[in-house]
Amino acid sequence: MSHISSLSIGLERGIATPGRTLISSDRHSQRVFIGVSALLFVVSATVTVLWCGSMSAMPGMSMPGGWTMSMAWMRMPGQTWIGAGGTFVAMWVLMMAAMMLPSLSPTLWRYRRALEWSRQSRLEVLIVIAGLGYFFVWALCGVAVFLVGAGIASAAMQWPTLARTAPMAAGLVVLGAGTVQFTNWKARHLAGCREEPIRAAVLPASVGNAWRHGLRFGMHCGLSCANLTVILLVAGVMDLRTMALVTVAITAERIAPGGARIARAIGAGAICAGLLVIAGVVRL
Repeated sequence: MSHISSLSIGLERGIATPGRTLISSDRHSQRVFIGVSALLFVVSATVTVLWCGSMSAMPGMSMPGGWTMSMAWMRMPGQTWIGAGGTFVAMWVLMMAAMMLPSLSPTLWRYRRALEWSRQSRLEVLIVIAGLGYFFVWALCGVAVFLVGAGIASAAMQWPTLARTAPMAAGLVVLGAGTVQFTNWKARHLAGCREEPIRAAVLPASVGNAWRHGLRFGMHCGLSCANLTVILLVAGVMDLRTMALVTVAITAERIAPGGARIARAIGAGAICAGLLVIAGVVRL
């Protein structure tokens, strides 16, 4: 009986050990993932704060209507438009990394878990590829934002009448952005952001599919928070307080329970802010 008991204990240990090893490996991978994500967030946030500080130290251009145009939409002395655009896009991607990583990191981790069925040994590589695809979408958005922003800035400098309408236009944009939070369009893209990793489980684990997954998630994300990003642009692309508020709003509606209710609450706050801006302009 003692031999049978010893054999049973040995079998139990033999079965349990691989399970414990897998759990330990998973926890180690999760700790590494969290550490790398935190490091990337700290680096991108630090560079963003330094960039905003250096740009804020430069005097902007006072415009008709009582507002100041940011230096982000202007060329530095001796700089070409291509150079100015490249600098803006590089800083835009870093800024988006700081703003999106709090909500992107849990999503990428769920994506990794969704791919574990494939027994691939290069899951980390696929995660990096998906992340690069995601931020490639934001880089393209940065190009579009710079072209539109620089065009509006140039028009405002040429036509003072147009410049005087900027404060009212900003209030209307914030009001409209808040209204978007209540639309089915917003709800659909927000749901796409929250469900995308689950859909990844049906895809073969390949570099091409990881890249396409990152692009698809980046498009869902960009469309989902486009209205909130516009608020940041009209409030001041270098305004750290607005950046922090938008980051919290995007993160909360994307990963917190009851994301749809949170989105509507954010919309109500944005509508109130837009009305306050409009009221302030009317009083002037």
